[in-house]
Amino acid sequence: MARIFITGSSQGIGTECGRQLAALGHEVVLHGRDDAKSAAALTAVPDAAAAVSGDLASFAGTRAVAEQANGLGPFDAVIHNAGIGGGVPERTVTEDGLELIFQVNAVAPYMLTCLMPVAPRMIYLTSGLEERGRWHPDDLQWTRRAWNGMQAYSDSKLHVSMLSFELAERHPEAAINVVDPGWIQTRMGGPEAWDPVDLGAETQVWLATSELEAATASGRYLKRRGTLAPNPTVLDGHARRELITELERLTGLTLP
Repeated sequence: MARIFITGSSQGIGTECGRQLAALGHEVVLHGRDDAKSAAALTAVPDAAAAVSGDLASFAGTRAVAEQANGLGPFDAVIHNAGIGGGVPERTVTEDGLELIFQVNAVAPYMLTCLMPVAPRMIYLTSGLEERGRWHPDDLQWTRRAWNGMQAYSDSKLHVSMLSFELAERHPEAAINVVDPGWIQTRMGGPEAWDPVDLGAETQVWLATSELEAATASGRYLKRRGTLAPNPTVLDGHARRELITELERLTGLTLP
């Protein structure tokens, strides 16, 4: 039995990961943005061991999530599932002064990675739209460009892929991968999405629990258990280190 922590697991793919893992007999810790969302997560996955609360759109909320999760760990696997989509009509700034999509999708998983022990298996969620992500190291938060929510989302998923590959390079003892779940029928994916939610969770569950050699390899971008080529910027070590340097500056936290 493995102990597994899943961020953003009060609905959608995160909840489905929790359901599948609990059904397999694993100890699952869920996460919701607030206490009501955490309660909803536990209702959806009644066999889960616990749920933690905290808003990943703030430094304080992210630190709270890490503190609570650390009290329930250590974990055999962490699934960084939480994220928001590109349907933000205008550039929105959080209480910490950061652009919202960038903070939730890129800064929050970075902070949690810094504030929690690196688990033997680390799984980050990206999107097929990371292929359209653009590397703008001088404008990560859209202070210069005209706002485009879907492009900001694509960029943020490029950033999380870069984070995953950089962590994998630094920690060869762990299996660290990034997953494109597909276009999934969830609230974020919308009614036109073509893949069911169980398929969107299946690869993450496999990576978190399987002992097969294909599941325990590291430093990959996967979809449906298959390895794909990521956005070329993900393979650029200089660009990855530029991103990490900026995330370190913004958060005051050093990537392990």
